[in-house]
Amino acid sequence: MQGLGVSVVALMVLCSASSYAERIKDIASVAGVRANQLVGYGLVVGLDGTGDQTTQSPFTTQSFNSMLKQFGITVPEGARMQMKNVAAVMIQAELPAFAKPGQTIDVTVSSISNAKSLRGGSLLMTPLKGLDGKVYAIAQGNLVVGGLSASGNDGSKITVNIPSAGRIPSGAIVERMVENNFAGGQPIVFNLHRADFTTANELAKSINAMLGPDVARPLDAVSIMVNSPVNPAQRVDFISMLENIEVTPGEEVAKVIINSRTGTIVVGKNVRVSPVAVTHGSLTVSVAESLSVSQPNALAGGTTVVVPSSNVQADEETNPMFKFAPGANLDDIVRSVNNVGASPSDLMAILEALKQSGALKAELVVI
Repeated sequence: MQGLGVSVVALMVLCSASSYAERIKDIASVAGVRANQLVGYGLVVGLDGTGDQTTQSPFTTQSFNSMLKQFGITVPEGARMQMKNVAAVMIQAELPAFAKPGQTIDVTVSSISNAKSLRGGSLLMTPLKGLDGKVYAIAQGNLVVGGLSASGNDGSKITVNIPSAGRIPSGAIVERMVENNFAGGQPIVFNLHRADFTTANELAKSINAMLGPDVARPLDAVSIMVNSPVNPAQRVDFISMLENIEVTPGEEVAKVIINSRTGTIVVGKNVRVSPVAVTHGSLTVSVAESLSVSQPNALAGGTTVVVPSSNVQADEETNPMFKFAPGANLDDIVRSVNNVGASPSDLMAILEALKQSGALKAELVVI
C-alpha cells in the first residue's frame, strides 16, 4: 500500500436500504423472463482499403470464396486475391425476452483479424445462432463506427477510439422465438438481484398484505413464489400489479471496500468499531549532500581536493493517538480519521490493522 500516488481519498457512505422503499421490478425479476446471447461470423465489405491483409488472414479469403460458390462463381485454384476492402468479423447481439419473429435488434460487429478500420463497411447477411446451434436472427446492414484511424507515409499514425468495431442499430431481424413457460400456468417466481433473507421475507409480506395471506412465500434468500392466475392475459395484469408494489429491502452487510489502485474507500453505514486506541505516524529520513574544498598548506606539499559532506536527519510526525469508544459508528470513524489527517495509503493501513485486531466489525473487501 505504501507509495500510493493518490492525494485525495473518497470516504463515502453506503446508503442504508432501510431508509427508503423500492418497487419489486427494481430489485427482482420474474424467473424465466430473460434475454439470450447470439453470435455469428460474417464478412464486412465496402471498406476503403482498410480491410484484412489476406496474406496474414487466410480464413478471410476462404470465407469469401465459399460465399462466391453459393452464387455459382468459382475462383481458380492458386489465384492470389488481395481483398483490402473485405474484413472477417464476429457479430454479437442480445435477444430480448418474448422477442417475436419480424422484430429487429441491435448488433455489434467486431474485426477478428488485422483490419485497420470498419468505417464505411457493410455487413453481408449473417445468421446469428444461440448456444443450442439454432438460428434465431439474421443480421445485415451498414455499420456505424465511432472510431477513426489515420496514418502518414512517414509512419506517423493517430487513432481515436476503436475503429475496428461498430454497431448496426436494428441490424438483425428475429427469425425464431425462444420458448418459455410463462403461459404454462405455473406459479410465478421472483428472483432477487441480490440474495438477502430479510428482503425476500419483506417482499413476501408486502405481497400478502395486498392480496391476502399465503399468496406469496419465500423459498430461499433469492426466490419468492407467488400463486398466480392460469389465464395468460390475467397473468400479465397480475404481474403488472405485483411489480409496482413497494418493498423495504433489508440493510446491507457491513462492509469496507478499498480500491488500492485509486485510493477510494467506501465505508458502509452499519460498520462498527470495538473499543480500541490507534496511533499513527510516519518516519521521514532525509539525506543532504554537499561538497567542500580542502586546501592544505602549500609548504607541506599537499594538493587541493574536494571533500563530500553528508547531513542525515530523521523526523517523525507526532500525530496524537485517537480512541474509538464502544460501538463507534461511521460518523465517529470519519471524524477521528479527519482529525489525524491520514493520507489514503495511511487510512488503508489503519483499516487493515483494525480488521486484524478484530476491532473492525465489518467485511474488508479489496478490489
